[in-house]
Amino acid sequence: MGGLAGEAVDPVVSFPFRVGRTERVVTAGSCFAQHIARYLTEQGFNHYIAERPHTVLREEVAREHNYGMFSARYGNIYTARQLRQLLQRAHGRFVPKEEYWLKGERYLDPFRPQINPGGFHSLEELRRDRKQHLERVLHAFKAARVFVFTLGLTEAWVDREDGAVFPICPGVEGGTFSPDRYAFVNFSLAEVLLDMKLAIQALRRLNPKLKIILTVSPVPLAATAEDRHVLVSTTLSKSVLRVAADTLSREIANVAYFPSYEIITGNHAQGRYFDRDLRSVTEEGVRHVMRLFFQHAAEEGEAPVPAKAPSARLREEDAAREVAEVLCDEALLDPT
Repeated sequence: MGGLAGEAVDPVVSFPFRVGRTERVVTAGSCFAQHIARYLTEQGFNHYIAERPHTVLREEVAREHNYGMFSARYGNIYTARQLRQLLQRAHGRFVPKEEYWLKGERYLDPFRPQINPGGFHSLEELRRDRKQHLERVLHAFKAARVFVFTLGLTEAWVDREDGAVFPICPGVEGGTFSPDRYAFVNFSLAEVLLDMKLAIQALRRLNPKLKIILTVSPVPLAATAEDRHVLVSTTLSKSVLRVAADTLSREIANVAYFPSYEIITGNHAQGRYFDRDLRSVTEEGVRHVMRLFFQHAAEEGEAPVPAKAPSARLREEDAAREVAEVLCDEALLDPT
């Protein structure tokens, strides 16, 4: 690769299936998954939005309330256990004991604490919104032809009483932290594989023909609860997720891995696909990923994402930074 320009590197040798422009694509996962969802929409693919705002809600208000960020308003799903439990909750097979967090006088959903700016005015409002949300989650996966899921983290905080997993440590964005109530976990490879296999089984019971594309987020950890440097925790976490994705793609039919992680973090990029904070992925990097995605994973004849002039890239990077700052729960843990 040393003789190639960084943007010319293409690590995709083959891909087992293609995504059609009209096929319903459902997206979920960590912060990086938001870029995939955005590009699918911009390129005219059917990024299926199952949970839509009321027609009286202005477009800018709907965006502020995170409609359209993913196929349903589940926010970022960082771990395999979160995905598994989301499906259990949608089916009514798991009702977590932690029903809400308080932030001042407002109520937050512990499983999507940033989904409603400022929280909910009442517990009843939260309950109504959650009921509708979980109904739309089931609808999304029943209707989908393709599910793109980005694995992000292995570290999480859980409720000691029932094992419910949160997207962020209780007490950071709402609620009150108690070591007697909450525990830190760092899921092993075996645990990630089991959670993903059970989640895929649940998805295939809903939708036997569902095709699944797995990616691993290239975004490093903002912080770690392990007694070690965050660089070490990042390497372990991403390694576990990468091995899990590879194993699942080898063992389960119509499950494929797309190497967005390698495209962003590989030596060919020389670090330039990370922004000044050394975590956020630049628009140039996202464009490289999605150009190859449309080239290899889209139906023949679908137009790849064109290259942009440097000035256009800079404008888009400014916009991307604004989006990342708003929609990434984990960024709240960054001490800088």
